[in-house]
Amino acid sequence: MMIRSDFSMRSLWCLLAVAIAFTVLLSACGKEKRVTRVDPGVVTDFSGRWNDTDSKMVAEAMIKEMVKQPWLEKFSSTAGRQPVVIVGTILNKSHEHIDVGTFVTDLQREMTNSQQVVFVANKNERDEIREERKEQAVHAREDTQKRPGQELGADFMMKGNISTIVDESDGVKAVYFQVDLDLIDLENNVKSWYGQKKIKKVIERKRLLF
Repeated sequence: MMIRSDFSMRSLWCLLAVAIAFTVLLSACGKEKRVTRVDPGVVTDFSGRWNDTDSKMVAEAMIKEMVKQPWLEKFSSTAGRQPVVIVGTILNKSHEHIDVGTFVTDLQREMTNSQQVVFVANKNERDEIREERKEQAVHAREDTQKRPGQELGADFMMKGNISTIVDESDGVKAVYFQVDLDLIDLENNVKSWYGQKKIKKVIERKRLLF
């Protein structure tokens, strides 16, 4: 009787081990990673969070609006040249982690491509460039050295922030993004242009019924 009982227990443990191994194998197969390449221009919005499409779209829309406003024609007619613009601090006041640097790059690209303003390097970039000029003064051939004191001073600085409002109830969440940008005259601190862009996303989570 004892021998049969031990044999039954061993058989049971063997069957259990086989079942566990089979379950792990199925689980591993179910988690196989799949990567699909898509065109960067295709809109992909799976989470409802701020993404590359939002960054590009907002930057393009706001810079197009900025260069159409009266401040640009007024400055150009008075100074006889295009305004020089620099991007200052863009704050992330939203509830999400947003790569503000990518958004700043999108703004810089749109400003440069507009051909309506002259865009110059920001503070961090200038420090590196100035260090390079110092190196040239010591090591570069004299006829190729770049002289100090020839930098183009900015007329305007762009500053702004990204903020959000979230409303959620019964598995439905609405996320409201608001981007505010100011263009400030560096000589007199006058806000020459103010722009605002809003994006609203609704995220629905389907309930699973068992």
